[in-house]
Amino acid sequence: MLGPVILAASRSDKMRRFVSAAPGTKQVVARFIAGESVDDVVPIVQELSDRGLEVTLDVVGEDITTVEQSHAARDAYLELIGRLKELGLGERAEMSVKLSMFGQSLENGHELALANVRPVVEAAAEIGTTVTLDAEDHTTLDSMFAIHEELRKTHPQTGCVIQAYLFRTEDDARRLAANGSRVRIVKGAYKEPASVAIQDKPEIDKAYVRIMKILMDGEGYPMIGSHDPRLIAVGQELARRAGRKLDEYEFQMLYGIRSEEQHRLAAEGHRMRVYTAYGTDWYGYFMRRLAEKPANLLFFVRSILTKG
Repeated sequence: MLGPVILAASRSDKMRRFVSAAPGTKQVVARFIAGESVDDVVPIVQELSDRGLEVTLDVVGEDITTVEQSHAARDAYLELIGRLKELGLGERAEMSVKLSMFGQSLENGHELALANVRPVVEAAAEIGTTVTLDAEDHTTLDSMFAIHEELRKTHPQTGCVIQAYLFRTEDDARRLAANGSRVRIVKGAYKEPASVAIQDKPEIDKAYVRIMKILMDGEGYPMIGSHDPRLIAVGQELARRAGRKLDEYEFQMLYGIRSEEQHRLAAEGHRMRVYTAYGTDWYGYFMRRLAEKPANLLFFVRSILTKG
């Protein structure tokens, strides 16, 4: 049960300082984080695109405390979109945003997050791409879905994320599938109480399959966020049974994980999108990647021991 412990550590300033200072951290972080700046990430987007892969870009950073920081987050995405426009990469790269980074948890946070994300969605549309709203802990979801619904009034391609481990998600999936939304399904990577979330991994996998079926049978565009070979195979079969063409759904995986499988799926004609994070405030994102897979933690520990 290492996952909950690591997730708790992701909120600890003491652990943040320890992990940041560890000799092996930089090596491991580089596996999951594509760099610290736009200049770092743009060549990676170009390389992935040249290999037939699509990209969703996440400027990492969640724990903001001021309105000024929320505006800086907005501006970071606008800078990214400007660079993608210069290079003609708009149709190959979309954006993923966390509304907490745009001020959702601050005073009047719902209105602030909407005001910050709207120009990002508009700028993305101008270069031929779109934005997906990432799901965070369960207390933020009603606000996220309301912002998603509002943005879709003018930009219907705006996507959102749902998490299989939450009890509410099957109902959310039915609603989103019926209204034709772009929806990424993931298992879930936040520490949630048993009152709102499934705690047993096999039961989470079963819920994931049920939700995939709802999305594949619906009117929207499913985005299957998983590295699990079994769930990927089930997703392919559900798409086939639903009569979906290869461009009517996609798979998504994290940058640095199962790269060979990413290329295999793309070579078979599937749309394969790589979730690519960059930025200096990487700690929370990095810790959730460790929590998701024990092998990632072992890799990190070995790196500390060999570099120490």
